[in-house]
Amino acid sequence: KASADGGPGIIFLFLFTAVACGFAAFAYAEFATRVPVSGSAYTYSYVAFGELAAWVIGWALIMEYAIGNITVAISWSDYFTGLLSANGIHLPGWMTMDYLTASRGFHEATTLMNSGKTYENLGESLQEAYLAWLSAPTFLGLHFVADLPALLIIILITWLVYRGIKETRNASNIFVAIKLSVVALVIIVGAFYIKTDNWSPFFPEGIGGILKGVSAVFFAYIGFDAISTTAEECRNPQRDLPMGMMLTLIICTVLYVAIALVLTGLVKYDLLAVGDPLAFVFEKIGLTWISGIVALSAVVAMASVLLVFQLGQPRIWMSMSRDGLLPPAFSRIHPKYKTPSFATIVTGFVVAVPALFMNLKMVTDLCSIGTLFAFVLVCAGVLRLDANDKNRKGKFRIPYFNSRYILPGILILTISLVWMNDRRSVIGFLNNRPMTYEPVSFLARLSPEEIEMVKSKVTGNREYISNGNPDLESFLSDMDRNAYESFIASLPLTDDNKTERGLMAFRHKVPIWIFIIITAITTWICFRKKLSLIPVLGFLSCFYMMAELGVSNWLGFSGWLVVGLIIYFTYGIKNSKLNVENKNISH
Repeated sequence: KASADGGPGIIFLFLFTAVACGFAAFAYAEFATRVPVSGSAYTYSYVAFGELAAWVIGWALIMEYAIGNITVAISWSDYFTGLLSANGIHLPGWMTMDYLTASRGFHEATTLMNSGKTYENLGESLQEAYLAWLSAPTFLGLHFVADLPALLIIILITWLVYRGIKETRNASNIFVAIKLSVVALVIIVGAFYIKTDNWSPFFPEGIGGILKGVSAVFFAYIGFDAISTTAEECRNPQRDLPMGMMLTLIICTVLYVAIALVLTGLVKYDLLAVGDPLAFVFEKIGLTWISGIVALSAVVAMASVLLVFQLGQPRIWMSMSRDGLLPPAFSRIHPKYKTPSFATIVTGFVVAVPALFMNLKMVTDLCSIGTLFAFVLVCAGVLRLDANDKNRKGKFRIPYFNSRYILPGILILTISLVWMNDRRSVIGFLNNRPMTYEPVSFLARLSPEEIEMVKSKVTGNREYISNGNPDLESFLSDMDRNAYESFIASLPLTDDNKTERGLMAFRHKVPIWIFIIITAITTWICFRKKLSLIPVLGFLSCFYMMAELGVSNWLGFSGWLVVGLIIYFTYGIKNSKLNVENKNISH
């Protein structure tokens, strides 16, 4: 998805994300050696900031792991159904797709066909959504569309995690070995079929196109932090946890960059927004035997990701339950399997039910913003502990670099580069310039009569007529950005149909403005307090990626936190061990 938006240049977003996660990994590693108990960022925030902040981050982590597994389960379903189709077994579309994708896909396809695009030219994913919605069984006017394979895999993984850590570890090792073998096969074989013409242009949509992939790219790095949830089950957590996190980031970054270059070299970047991209590209270039191997292996190997998330979440709940913030049942340990049994079963339900109905874009964004929030707090937690405890303990320590002058220097350099390379966007941001709708969104707002009027404005253009089948959306999408904005501005339509303006446009900029304010405050504190540079850079880079996820994700995440705070103030604060101990001391 990131490559489809940003082209081959997406490799630089992988590198930036790796650096940002590397800063956060330093903070996780230091915490893991100082506080080697289960709970990950929840436990670390408890130590650094106290109970309320710990609850907030624990609640965010619940969303991270649950939503993360929903995401992977949906993607696993895509590979599984693709594998079945390759072997002549075709499941109905309404049985393998979520409700939102089918509904939105149907309406988008209808809009595009009204604008002149034929069904055959819609694109594979839109065709599938359109047919799934039309063929779905209905009851009282409600279409039944649900991703049943995603439900199946969650049930199987939950059962495996319930059985024990050793079984999970052994299965995970096998799955990872298969997965790395497949990735190596794709890179090695694919390298011989790369067409360098597909890498031109390298940045087809500019920096803006690359930044659209923040959520998808960052999601690829989620997982190294889950290692810290198993601290109590490590033989030597003070050695193994830092090493595991660092090696994970290095190995994954090399593989991600190589895969991105191979995929965008095999096919044109804009074809890659599919559920099973590795199998898809080899099918496109005629290597169907490799496509089959990849699809079969992915069905097995992607289960390792599900294992990691499904293993981590119950242990966070267990830690929160031990502190009294959740009911005691969540910390109940199975007498035979020695796993948090009740929490594991609840995790299965929390992941399985939404996996039936949610779509990939929604859950990826929510998972990413929850994880980035955890990274931000962990980096801030290290800075707080450093301020309160100059004699840091633990085998792993973050190297100290004085941020007093380095951070302002980085800030000045970044501002200068942005101004020189994209002055127009900076001025538009500061002036809150109206934002022209993208072609699909623009056409979706128009009535059939207005669409016909837009067609009449371009009928004289030779490029618009193609085999007697005028495709308005493709014509608008292929226009130069400046020409497109000028054309839309010239149409006799209301401003609301052409652009977002005023408060509607400004709301998209709110997360970036928050980041700018936080950066200014952080720089001032660094100048005065001489804070350690690495956790500061981790704090700011992760906060920046949060800001790039968009205001709708911030609103969804804020809603989740509000629900969590209601639970905390109605149950957690009354039953927390910290509160009970304070009452006993006062008595």
